[in-house]
Amino acid sequence: MKKTNLLASLVAASAILFSTISFAAEETQQDANGVILGGHDAVSYFTENAAVKGYAGISAAHDGAIYHFSSEANRDLFKANPEKYAPQYGGFCAYGAAIGAKFPIDPTVFAVVDNKLYVNNSANVSKLWTAKQSKAITLADKKWSKIRSVASTELEADEDLDD
Repeated sequence: MKKTNLLASLVAASAILFSTISFAAEETQQDANGVILGGHDAVSYFTENAAVKGYAGISAAHDGAIYHFSSEANRDLFKANPEKYAPQYGGFCAYGAAIGAKFPIDPTVFAVVDNKLYVNNSANVSKLWTAKQSKAITLADKKWSKIRSVASTELEADEDLDD
């Protein structure tokens, strides 16, 4: 009887743990190792206006994702105020969020607008996003709360920002 209860408890605990991990993985754009922004330093986008590759040995976790940093100073800045440096829309493509989808990103294609980091899928997608930046941000802010915990495969994107 004790073994059955223990086994049931372990199964229940595992289900809770893995459902939490699955949720976190859908909320942020990560690689197979849980690293966000392709390993680029979130702080450097703000301080250097550049996508600077971080180091696995200098990292911090936030919202279920692992962030790499190019320096301990940048890691410490991030840890002091992660919401300031974390990318919008869980690090998914900002244009994608604006049309109700979750697209992977190229971490070297970014914009810092009103002290917020936005990343996009490609330079071409970024051009579309930039052309309607204000509208895109407004739409993405509205849509993100509805799509943030929905698997990307279950989303159907609008055709463009005019829809």
